[in-house]
Amino acid sequence: MCTSEESPGVPKLPSKTLLLAVWAACIGGTFQYGYNVSVINAPTKAVQSFMNETWMERYQTAISEQKLTLLWSVTVSIFTIGGLVGSLVGGTLAIKCGRKGTLLINNVFAILAAFLMGISSPTGLFELLIVGRFLTGVNAGISLCVQPLYLGEIAPRALRGAMAMGTSIFITGGIFTGQVVGLKELLGRDGYWPILLSTTCVPAAIQLVILPWFPESPRYLLIDKGDERACNKALKQLHGADKYHGEKADIERERVNAIGIKAKKPWELFSDQSLRWQLVTIIFINIFQQLNGINAIYFYADYVFTEAGIPQQRIPYVTLGTGACECMTALTCGMLIESLGRRALIIGGYSLMAVWCICFTLTLTFQDVSPWVPYLSMICVFAFILSFGLGPGGVTNILAAELFTQTGRPAAYMIGGSVNWLSFFLIGMAFPFIVNGLKQYCFLVFLVVCVMVATFIFLIVPETKNKTFLQIHAEFQSRGKKRISKVDGADGPGTTLLSTSL
Repeated sequence: MCTSEESPGVPKLPSKTLLLAVWAACIGGTFQYGYNVSVINAPTKAVQSFMNETWMERYQTAISEQKLTLLWSVTVSIFTIGGLVGSLVGGTLAIKCGRKGTLLINNVFAILAAFLMGISSPTGLFELLIVGRFLTGVNAGISLCVQPLYLGEIAPRALRGAMAMGTSIFITGGIFTGQVVGLKELLGRDGYWPILLSTTCVPAAIQLVILPWFPESPRYLLIDKGDERACNKALKQLHGADKYHGEKADIERERVNAIGIKAKKPWELFSDQSLRWQLVTIIFINIFQQLNGINAIYFYADYVFTEAGIPQQRIPYVTLGTGACECMTALTCGMLIESLGRRALIIGGYSLMAVWCICFTLTLTFQDVSPWVPYLSMICVFAFILSFGLGPGGVTNILAAELFTQTGRPAAYMIGGSVNWLSFFLIGMAFPFIVNGLKQYCFLVFLVVCVMVATFIFLIVPETKNKTFLQIHAEFQSRGKKRISKVDGADGPGTTLLSTSL
């Protein structure tokens, strides 16, 4: 039975210092990811024109349509390759340089990328633009690996989910900001694209100025570095001098449990039977976060808006509504996650997405039956995005932090991030062929994916709300033993254990 000091009790509002630390980590972290995903869309035609002109100057002939398409595809997709590289090195950097230290070092990639993309036009070197996009990908890959790690470790147990939601809130905020800045009234005009793409240095500069004022992760300081004085100082700064004792007790128990155990390498997680289901969960939800249909919805959005009779020049402003939807649902998820829990949100989100897959397939199939059907398709677009943001978009990153203890968490983020970026790249390459082959029926494939993930979470993943990392780890181990008891054919006890394992 927990003591009053250990019990999370009624969640209290976080301190101002903790909120500012989250903001400082996110503005130069996952905000950059969202911003660089969306900001590249506005200058598409301008950049392609620049590539054509540069090719003409070099070779005295216009570039072929196929080569231009290839160059633009490389410019866009190289971002995902950079993200994969960043996710592979992020966990190692987080162990050697600390969570906060890695976030600060990571800004070098963003600033260098901004410089290269900014000078690509005056120098006439579109290759610099490609290198810059690769570096923004590296920055995003490290951010998605290390920032949730930092947020999950500085947050009090009772508010861990809400604080970790900063990751998805700032991703959606970055997407929305990129859409706004890319409007023609701002930096979306043809001649402004080098300035537009180089604005990625602004969040990096802000983080370099602000984040040093906040402490390193207390868990990293005590468990990884063995610096109790620095840990106490960090906890007091983040939670208050009279409120940090419960968190310190949790960290101390985890430190004792980790004595003599070094931080695990990614390949060591695969050989650790006690982490089998946690690892399967992280891989599974990261793969299907990219394959659940959210990319298809964005692909079809312009078509749906056009069919609904919205003028072409107005579609970018309607598209802002999709970004606003994601922001609202991320904020809503952050407010609900500590009351409803992780399981309810992610299962509910995927279940709703499955319903909207059916509806969207029907509305696209009968798009020409009546003038009001395209408006139903518009409703499906926004409803699908709302459902994604309410559960899968926000909770997926939180689970990676909560399912592992200190020694395995960085490696878990490396694996989860790598899988996510690989899936992102593969769906980007294969998606046009899927859509061309199946048309609107591709959403039936996504329907199956959403149902599979919801079922998997329901059967395998326990609720993690208000539990310590050790309690979550112990619950997974307990479930594993119960499954083994059933497989081994234990008579009475085996059957009883299986019935209580879910």
